[in-house]
Amino acid sequence: MANHGLTVWRSVVTSFVVFGVMSAATSARDLSKYRNFQLGADLPTVAIQTGMSSSQAKTIHLRPALIQELTWRPQPLGLSRTTESVQEVVFSFYNGELFQIVVNYDRYETEGLTTDDLVQAISVSYGIPAVSVARAKTMSRAYGDPEEVLAQWQDPEHRFELIRASYGPTFRLIGVLKRLEAPAQAATLEAKRLDNEEAPQRDAARVANEEEAVRTKLDKARLVNKPKFQP
Repeated sequence: MANHGLTVWRSVVTSFVVFGVMSAATSARDLSKYRNFQLGADLPTVAIQTGMSSSQAKTIHLRPALIQELTWRPQPLGLSRTTESVQEVVFSFYNGELFQIVVNYDRYETEGLTTDDLVQAISVSYGIPAVSVARAKTMSRAYGDPEEVLAQWQDPEHRFELIRASYGPTFRLIGVLKRLEAPAQAATLEAKRLDNEEAPQRDAARVANEEEAVRTKLDKARLVNKPKFQP
């Protein structure tokens, strides 16, 4: 009877431990943000959080949608001796709404760390990855450099991926707001198509402006030099 009671007590304790671990993992699994930056937030809000100004955002495309980027280089707070593992964070906005966060890790601050080290650290915030190192896949970015997806965390609305570039090696964490990912990609492709289509007109206008500037400069010089010229 005593053994039966002990077994029941152990089962109860085990259940509480497992429930506690699962609850902690569930509560930590907030894929809607990176640190305090909320996917879907507007540009002024993100700029204030970084201590920057909205005017510091770089305009990537104006049409068919406004695509902007704000690059932030975090620094340790105050006199803290804690180092910052992140080299820079690039926030991308679609019509003023944050749809992508690219976290580029400092190669020296992450030197020697294994993929498991990074996955374990990130999993504290995002839970168990949906795609683990064992199922890593290789993809190619627009600029042609192959990158490896080491781990992936996602829910119906958000996705984070731990990426390793072929050069370096360097690591980055990319978070996206799924509902804006496809529209942003489509807008970027259309903007590039329009830019390529209008390139001849832009080049012609640039050449005409340069020629006009040369003529204006020569005319001003002529007005100064003609009266005082002596053969």
